[in-house]
Amino acid sequence: MSKHLKRMTIPRSWPIPRKTHEWAAKQSPGPHSAGESMPLLAIVRDMLKLADNAREVKRILHEGGVLVDGRIRKDIKFPVGIFDVIAVPSMGQQYRMLRDRRGQFRLSLLEEGKANKLARVDNKTVLRGGRVQLNLNDGTNILAEGDFKTGDSLVLKIPEKEVVQRIEFKDGNLAMVVGGSHAGEIGRVKAIKILRSSRPNKVLISGDKEFETIVDYVFMIGEESPAIRLGASE
Repeated sequence: MSKHLKRMTIPRSWPIPRKTHEWAAKQSPGPHSAGESMPLLAIVRDMLKLADNAREVKRILHEGGVLVDGRIRKDIKFPVGIFDVIAVPSMGQQYRMLRDRRGQFRLSLLEEGKANKLARVDNKTVLRGGRVQLNLNDGTNILAEGDFKTGDSLVLKIPEKEVVQRIEFKDGNLAMVVGGSHAGEIGRVKAIKILRSSRPNKVLISGDKEFETIVDYVFMIGEESPAIRLGASE
């Protein structure tokens, strides 16, 4: 299996030029799937513009110059996905990975101070002794007590991944769409439509206009207002 991708075949969600070079780095196995993430190399070089080439990125990462969700990452192919927090301590800056209206990844500059991480409960597992393990969209597994359900979002303290707040997947709460034709839009959940078929369940969202999207594209982000900082200007 190839360790690289031809630039002309990279996902459209990557906001990097396609014709400058023939090859692009391919993500390592990690917390996000290949289709829902970007390699750290492309973020540091092409989005943050901290380096001109892969060798310079390797040096920056080797020196501990970039943190993802509060942890130093030295693998240039480490996968970074939606709502991950990227920090550059030497610059005193941190960013949150989001999706724009075109479905492309974008880095939103955060205000100074500690930033929490948002993750979605994608599955639940009952362990021996009746304990419940929550399987989150970023690959994190945590033990929890309470009536958590699939689709809920958790505000996590990083790097500990300690649960700070639960945002229920229910009507009336605030949601962000992270895929499809409405990527990047924010609105309130008006209805959750459970389909008794192989088709994905649908969510009706009311924002600037009313629209419908599949449940996999919906992240709960707050109740009355966003529970996390989305950006310095948002």
